[in-house]
Amino acid sequence: MKSEIFEVTIDQGHSIIIPAGHAEPFLESKDNRVKVEASFKDKKIIIHSKIQKDRSGNYRITFGKQNQKALGIFPSDYFNLQFFEDTSKYGVDMPDELQAVLDTDSEAFEIFESFTPGKQRSIIYMISRYKNSQTKIDKSLILTDNIKRGIRDNKELLK
Repeated sequence: MKSEIFEVTIDQGHSIIIPAGHAEPFLESKDNRVKVEASFKDKKIIIHSKIQKDRSGNYRITFGKQNQKALGIFPSDYFNLQFFEDTSKYGVDMPDELQAVLDTDSEAFEIFESFTPGKQRSIIYMISRYKNSQTKIDKSLILTDNIKRGIRDNKELLK
């Protein structure tokens, strides 16, 4: 499933109001999560997001400063979005390095699988932020050791 391409702008610094006609078909999915392709001029990024309904009844997705910078947009710019069904297991792309470490450590994998989907995504984001593959491996090893020792605080997981 995918939406038509539609034009949006940043609202309130870090979110985007989504027209109901583009949001509603995806709200029937398991977790309201979508894969988002954002494009502006010659740049394109793909992110995973959750469609949420605000107090005013508007549908929104979060689009932080990091994504705005990657796309090269300012809050006053209009740019294009297209939604795709999120078929990823965790609602975000798993780094190969973290997957490899979890595949070789069944105890850590079982603990990781027992976490809530939000906790799993936050761990994936922790590892994904590193650019260097070796750093991702090293941090994944630290993370798996820490979760096996019972550490659950995100601030402590990579120490």
